Amino acid sequence: MVPRILIDTAEIPGGDTLRLFRRGAEWSIMLGPNELMNSRLSGSEEALATMSCERIAGRPKPHLLIGGYGMGFTLRAALAVLAGDARVTVAELVPAVVDWAKGPMAELTGNYLDDPRVDVRIADVATLIGGARGAYDAILLDVDNGPDGLVRAANDRIYDGDGLMAAKRALRPGGVLAIWSSAPDRSFTHRLKRARFDVEEVAVRARASGAGAHHVIWFARA
Repeated sequence: MVPRILIDTAEIPGGDTLRLFRRGAEWSIMLGPNELMNSRLSGSEEALATMSCERIAGRPKPHLLIGGYGMGFTLRAALAVLAGDARVTVAELVPAVVDWAKGPMAELTGNYLDDPRVDVRIADVATLIGGARGAYDAILLDVDNGPDGLVRAANDRIYDGDGLMAAKRALRPGGVLAIWSSAPDRSFTHRLKRARFDVEEVAVRARASGAGAHHVIWFARA
């Protein structure tokens, strides 16, 4: 059996400790006993990007904000379908996650972080959203485990009523707020509707092959 090797650890601001593991060619990021990300399970993160881009197709010079770099699957999928005049801002709270992408996981990352369309900010995505007005055509959130926070209690403010209204202000007219979650959340669907978004809830699978666990993406149009 191929052993699992601890590569590095990183502190989450105001939270716990992330651990980066490698087992052969497979990478995983753990929080305590919970696996947050695995390099074999990229399907739903890629769907977050491709399905969001489909919903803003035809917009000139689109600007996307991605909250949470993770293992870069959402960024990679977005760049694959966006035109050369697009811009993608990536907000990642934990600096080590970007360091891992450029260091031990460089083979997985490829040259995506060097793409001229990409601007990586070491920042809380809630701060970027709160300071923006009509700046983004789409905001893609893969922060924490979804609206039901696991990694960091402060993430809840992204998904509460005030956070959703801030996201709405940060979007251009007709823009899309897309939110990944590991599981359905009926109360969050109602919260999006109370914020006067047009809401579409889509079930996706964890693996790009269409297998694996069921995850959820909400597409909320401003």
